[in-house]
Amino acid sequence: MPIDIEKDDIQIALKKLQARENTLRKLESISRLGSWEVDLKTHKSTWSDMSYEIYGVDKKTTVSLELFFSLLVPRYLQETQRQLQNAIKSGDPVSYQCQIVHSSGKHIDILLNGQVIYDEELNPSKILGTTQDITEQEANKAQAQELSKVMQYSSNEIYIIALDTLEYLYVNQGACHALGYTEEELLCMNIKDINPNIKDEEIIQQRSLLETKNYMLNRTMHQRKDKSTYYVQSYLHTINYHNKPACVIFDTDISEIVELEFQYKKQAKVLEYIHDSVISTDKYGHITNWNKGSTTLFGYSSEEIVGKSIAEIYHMDNEYTFKELFIILNNQGNLDIEAYMLKKSSHKITCNLSLSVSRDENGEVDGYIGYIQDITAQKKTKELLKKQTQLLKKQAHYDTLTSLPNRTLFKDRLSQAIIFSKRNHTKFALFFIDLDQFKQINDSLGHHIGDEVLVEAAKRLTSVIREEDTLARLGGDEFTIILKDLQMIQDTSVVANKIVDIMKEPIVINNHNLYVTASVGISIYPEDATNASNLIKFSDVAMYKAKDAGRDNFQFYSSDMTSQAFERVVLESSLRLAIKEEQFIVYYQPQYDASTDTLVGMEALIRWQHPSLGLVPPVKFIAFAEETGLIIPIDRLVMSIAMKQFALWYAQGFNPGILSLNLAMKQLNEVDFLTHLLEIMQTIGFKTEWLELEVTEGQVMKNPQSSIITLNIIHDLGIEIAIDDFGTGYSSLAYLKKLPLDKLKIDRTFVKDIPEDEDDMAITKAIIALAKSLNFKIIAEGVETEEQKDFLLEHGCELIQGYLYSPPIPAQEMQKLLVN
Repeated sequence: MPIDIEKDDIQIALKKLQARENTLRKLESISRLGSWEVDLKTHKSTWSDMSYEIYGVDKKTTVSLELFFSLLVPRYLQETQRQLQNAIKSGDPVSYQCQIVHSSGKHIDILLNGQVIYDEELNPSKILGTTQDITEQEANKAQAQELSKVMQYSSNEIYIIALDTLEYLYVNQGACHALGYTEEELLCMNIKDINPNIKDEEIIQQRSLLETKNYMLNRTMHQRKDKSTYYVQSYLHTINYHNKPACVIFDTDISEIVELEFQYKKQAKVLEYIHDSVISTDKYGHITNWNKGSTTLFGYSSEEIVGKSIAEIYHMDNEYTFKELFIILNNQGNLDIEAYMLKKSSHKITCNLSLSVSRDENGEVDGYIGYIQDITAQKKTKELLKKQTQLLKKQAHYDTLTSLPNRTLFKDRLSQAIIFSKRNHTKFALFFIDLDQFKQINDSLGHHIGDEVLVEAAKRLTSVIREEDTLARLGGDEFTIILKDLQMIQDTSVVANKIVDIMKEPIVINNHNLYVTASVGISIYPEDATNASNLIKFSDVAMYKAKDAGRDNFQFYSSDMTSQAFERVVLESSLRLAIKEEQFIVYYQPQYDASTDTLVGMEALIRWQHPSLGLVPPVKFIAFAEETGLIIPIDRLVMSIAMKQFALWYAQGFNPGILSLNLAMKQLNEVDFLTHLLEIMQTIGFKTEWLELEVTEGQVMKNPQSSIITLNIIHDLGIEIAIDDFGTGYSSLAYLKKLPLDKLKIDRTFVKDIPEDEDDMAITKAIIALAKSLNFKIIAEGVETEEQKDFLLEHGCELIQGYLYSPPIPAQEMQKLLVN
């Protein structure tokens, strides 16, 4: 009731006001409309209950304009503030749509309507307005737009026709593509234009059916613009379109289905004898067809089961009853699910069910068809694979030998330690531990013994740290420890001493007393570094300092620590860049038959053309490259450069003889080495008989059995094999005899003091005699004087390499020798 100012007393007027307030709040709740008021001077706000609900703010919260701004999705803040300023300036009502972040975390679409109220002096005093939650409307709008696009670009034909004239009101791209007409052409046509065989009686019957049921299924034939025809399955549904009675039609090309139906009887026989179970039922679930595959799977004969309910074989533990499945099928048309089925023996099995609806000519459901496969064994296999996947995930983060965290997990733990320490202002220490004398154990006693040493080392290191610390194996004999939450730096020394002491104790394996000590480098967060890369690098540097200090000790990193360790880092970085930029060049040192002074070949020798240091000899970087594994890409680069040059010389009519390439055993042991070598040779037209590979005696004898296998494969390709630096290692004559060698190379250390040193002469004569007895060729390197040449010729070594003939020279100078 309205308030009567003359008749109503204060109490009655207040009650009426309260009633109107209650009504307003109910209307707000129904319409999801919240009201609010903002004092433009103080920014204090007053919200209705619905406003609190829309914004997701507790009603006890003191609200203000700033609180409202804080709820906005950030990208709307600036525009919202601009809208407010415009409203204050103009005084006009404003309507603005934006998004807020609800307390649940969801983004809510809202529509704001408001107007500024001015005081008696025409100054903006406050703004009154409403907030409406339009999230659902926006979602519906977006969905409608998406559905419109889906319809327009659907591969199915979609039409809307006027029910009275049968003219097309809408056609999609799928229809235009199928029929060959443009959209404009079709909108000037009616259904008879593309259905030339449809009769008026059929149209009348279909209209009647649509009036009764609003929808129907129909099969008809369409005629394309080029007069060709095809069958379609049509789904028709009555709608209002632009305020006119209309019908939407969804047409699917079923030409292939029609052809398949023609073959139905033949296929029915095939289904009868198929291995998998194929079952059909009527629309009530009574079994009407049961093939031999079903008998095999379930144990029932056709006579036993036909006519009975599908419930006989459908297990009650399934998510849906079979009647619920039928309801889903009626809506969807087909369904693929996994379900439990029941054999005649009452044994439960897991099956894949591919179900579809069978319909009569009027589109009415008249039954269901199921294709059933027993996947019980597959499920067990899947579970096994799942367990194996979990195991693989563990292997990705843990070392398989010691079960310690591996490098990947260590890096993650180190990152977490940095984050934790930074947040809590604590310290931690990073230990880098390398086992001394481990390589000798591995090489002399074998990897199986080395593995047991690593396992024992892991146990000992675990025993000296706390549960919250991390011990990881980075690879080989390298371990790291993250010592968390340090109270005093002295604690680090205590742990480091324990590590050094415990590793001194002998390790007993297979009656061997093995002595392995530890060199430990330590960096401290945050004193030494605040990032993972530098912490690792600095602890590694400190570990090398411990090695230099005699091993079996620990060292803390300091900024003035040995520049040699940093040189290693710089050298590795420079080498990687040199490989990437191909800074290496090849020099060639000729090899001669000294008896005729004829050039018979040459050795390819690497040089590093450093951009700032100039030409760097191999002695400066080859050992380090072998240690870091960079020798592999370097070898391959040299191989490619030298072979291309050699093939070019042959192509130009020169006779450079045999190309001798030094081969690191790491390269030889690479899985793809032979493939890579043969690909290069094939690509540049390099013949195998032009090539000789040199391997050092010491490297071959580290693993002679493996070397025999690999070198035999290379030798069988027609490539010669030579032992370089022969006499400097510890060759076993038994293995030497088995190796597929063609040549021994006398090391320069035995040649340089001939004829003054009688011991060197005796050793050289012995090597020559050994080579001849084994039918090996023999070549001496480092020959610099006529006396050395004469001595070698006198004792049967005709092949010579050395400064007597030529130092290593670049390709341009070598070509001059070839011309002469």
